[in-house]
Amino acid sequence: MSDPSISATLRDQTLNLLATGEATSRADLVEALRVAPSTVTGVVRRLLEEGAISEEGVGRSTGGRRPRILRLREPEGVFAVAELGARHARVGLCTPDGRLLAAEEVGIDIAAGPAEVFEVVGTAFTRIRTATAPGQALLGIGAAMPGPVEFPRGRLIGPARMPGWSGVDAQAELGARFDVPVVVDNDAKAAAIGEYVTRGRDGGDMIYVKAGTGIGGCLVSGGQIYRGGRGLSGDVTHVRVADSGERQCSCGSRGCLETVASGAALAAQLTEQGQPIATTRDVIGAVVDAEPAAVTLVRRAGGLLGVALSGLVNFLNPDAVVIGGALSSLDVYVAAARGMLYERCLPSMTQSLSIEASAAGPDAALVGLGHLVRAVADARPA
Repeated sequence: MSDPSISATLRDQTLNLLATGEATSRADLVEALRVAPSTVTGVVRRLLEEGAISEEGVGRSTGGRRPRILRLREPEGVFAVAELGARHARVGLCTPDGRLLAAEEVGIDIAAGPAEVFEVVGTAFTRIRTATAPGQALLGIGAAMPGPVEFPRGRLIGPARMPGWSGVDAQAELGARFDVPVVVDNDAKAAAIGEYVTRGRDGGDMIYVKAGTGIGGCLVSGGQIYRGGRGLSGDVTHVRVADSGERQCSCGSRGCLETVASGAALAAQLTEQGQPIATTRDVIGAVVDAEPAAVTLVRRAGGLLGVALSGLVNFLNPDAVVIGGALSSLDVYVAAARGMLYERCLPSMTQSLSIEASAAGPDAALVGLGHLVRAVADARPA
C-alpha cells in the first residue's frame, strides 16, 4: 500500500534522479535528496509497488553491503514533444531512454490561441509517429512554452508574447486531447535541461540563456533546475539594462533587455531603418550575408545581453554561461556577450568561466522535454 505521507515533490525528484542517471541506488538518493534513509526507503517502496521502477542486480561496494541497482522501467512506445514559438513549433519524437528519433518545424501563429495551435501540433505529432514510429504507443507528451509556466501544474502566468494564453492550463488541455501524461514547462528551462543532459551532466553550475524571438533564462545548480517559489524563475528578458533607449516592452515597462537584445527587437529596429526584415530568421540571414546595419545591431544586442548577465555571474559564480536559441548561431552575438561579461564581471568570476554557444542546438528543448515527460509517464501504475 502506498504511503500517503510521501510528498509528490519528493516522489517526482526521485524519479527525475533515476531518469537522468544521477542516482542508481538508495544510497545515491539519500545523498542527492538530503533526506533520511528511512524516507528514501518509503519512496522506493512506493515506486516499486506502482511498477514505476525495478531493482536489477547489485552495484559496486564502497565498504559495506553491495547496493541494489534501481532503474526506471522502460515502457514500449514514444514520447511526443513540442517547443512552441511565435511563428513556428518544433515537434519531435523521443524514446523512453532519451533519444530524439525525429524533429521538424511546422508553422503556427501563437496569437491564434490554444485550440488552433494545439490542433496544428497534434496533427504534426500524428504525422511524425506514422512516418517514424508506426505502431508505437504514445506514452506521454511534453510541451515547452515561450512564456512563464507555473510548474509542475502547467498553467501559463502572464506570458507577454502569447496574447490570449494567460491563465491557460495547457497541461490539462493537452491531457484531455491525447489522454496520456503531459508535462508543460517554459522553453528556456526545457532547453537548459536538454543542454545539461547533452553536456554529460559534468559541466557544473550553468546559466542558460535562450536568445530567440524573445529571451529566457535558467539556472542549473547541482544538476537541478532552479525554479523559484512558483516555478517562474529565469525571466531575464525583463531585466532593465542601461543604454536600452527606453523602448516600450511587451510587459508594459521600458528599457527591458527584450527591447534591445531579442530577435523581435532586432527585426523591429532593422525594419525602422528600411531593411526588408520581418522575423528573427531574416535577421540571421542578414548577418550571414554581412549586411552592415544588421551586424552592428546584433553585436550591440549581444553586448547588452552580457551587461544583463554580468550581475548574475558576479552573484551566482556559475561554471558556465551557455547561450542557446536562434541567435546563438551568430558568432558575433555570442562573442559580444562574452566580451562584455569579461569586461563587467570580477576577474575571480571569469577566470574559469566557460562562455559559449549551445552544444544541444535547436533540439535542446525537445531533449529536455523527453527527460521531463519520462518521469511522469513512468510514474503511472503498472
